[in-house]
Amino acid sequence: MLRGFLRVRDTCPTCGEALHHHRADDGPAYLTVLVVAKASMAVYIAVFLAFGFPPWAMIAITWSVALAMICFLLPRLKGAIVAFQWSRRMHGFEGEEAAGR
Repeated sequence: MLRGFLRVRDTCPTCGEALHHHRADDGPAYLTVLVVAKASMAVYIAVFLAFGFPPWAMIAITWSVALAMICFLLPRLKGAIVAFQWSRRMHGFEGEEAAGR
């Protein structure tokens, strides 16, 4: 469904469903920040209390883990939001049944 890191294809390569009218907008970014921020701070506090690393090492570790999580989660959450819109027939995914209204 995705072409590149975050760009959604105009049509599905398997079934031909039009995807160009999706409205994911900032939803994937908000969800990614929510998940990564909560997880990063939990790991930061747990590791700091368990091992007592200096702050500069904790920042380097936390930023590295957060960046890896962002790179992993962002495209998956974008695909999930577009899939959710498709499953609920939102934002132009209405198809033929909308024409009969």
